[in-house]
Amino acid sequence: MSISRTPFAHGQLVTGGAWIVTDENLLAETIARVALGQSRHVQKILAGINLSAPPSTANTVAGAIKLLTVTGTDPWHRDGWMFQVMSWIAANIDTPNGIIRSPHMIRAHKGFDGIQLQLDVAGEVGAVVIFEDKATGDPRRIINTEVWKDFREFEQGHEEHVLTAEVSSLLQTCAGIDVDKAIEKVIWNKTRRYRVCITVGDTHATPAGRLRLFADYDTVTPGALEKRRGETFHIASLRNWMDALAIKAIAFAKTTDKSNV
Repeated sequence: MSISRTPFAHGQLVTGGAWIVTDENLLAETIARVALGQSRHVQKILAGINLSAPPSTANTVAGAIKLLTVTGTDPWHRDGWMFQVMSWIAANIDTPNGIIRSPHMIRAHKGFDGIQLQLDVAGEVGAVVIFEDKATGDPRRIINTEVWKDFREFEQGHEEHVLTAEVSSLLQTCAGIDVDKAIEKVIWNKTRRYRVCITVGDTHATPAGRLRLFADYDTVTPGALEKRRGETFHIASLRNWMDALAIKAIAFAKTTDKSNV
């Protein structure tokens, strides 16, 4: 696997995992595959199914390269999209065969960064997990001013129509699940859980640092510990690392073009 997770738990505040990139070349290849529109293939590979990769056309590769290239001088959209893909990869590694929405293919897409449906012991949808993925050099400020704001609004029912549509769309891919019943349970019973994935530096890479990073999580989304997930990725030079990863992903995407073969 390209990413490994070291689980952590901090009392009733947060539970989750710290990521380590164990194979940067494989990660770049996986991100490139998603950029090529092959997330379904990638998800099967992450679940342990050995499949031959589908070929790509010149137009498909061009579209992937566009996703992986900075527009203008601000790398935020490109890096944010790549980090959302990393979050999706980590979620699939953590929950093989999970019901997880594939990453958006438009970098500036507004809406939930990610959605995962959790099944209960009866095989029915027990909860919906809302992702917030942030690639940033200032993690505590972003959590305090942006993530907690969004989570408070989700707790109050904001964007419920969007959540309904997202859950409905995701459930269409699942055989044997009563879509209407699942939506009713998720929306009316307020069975929402949250997952923050964020880049961190040395300051927040320790247990004490994570306590500061996720401070107030339990008051923003009160309830059982399972409601609050946190995922961290420790990286010293975020933008430089993302640039190098994107270069590797683009190089791999180019090798998949079979138009003239």
